[in-house]
Amino acid sequence: MAAVCDICDKKPTFGNNRPWSRKITKRRFNPNIQRVRAVVNGTPKRLNVCTGCLKAGKVTR
Repeated sequence: MAAVCDICDKKPTFGNNRPWSRKITKRRFNPNIQRVRAVVNGTPKRLNVCTGCLKAGKVTR
């Protein structure tokens, strides 16, 4: 599943793993994406929505 919110277009961000040994490797921070049934224009659809949009009430279930 793509880690992109259909509402706010939130995408993964990238950074570094910084262990105690200081050996730096690249890592990826994925947004918390949930697959929900939402009503869009009066018809139910399945959307990939981040939890920030769900808590803010931007999606009607």
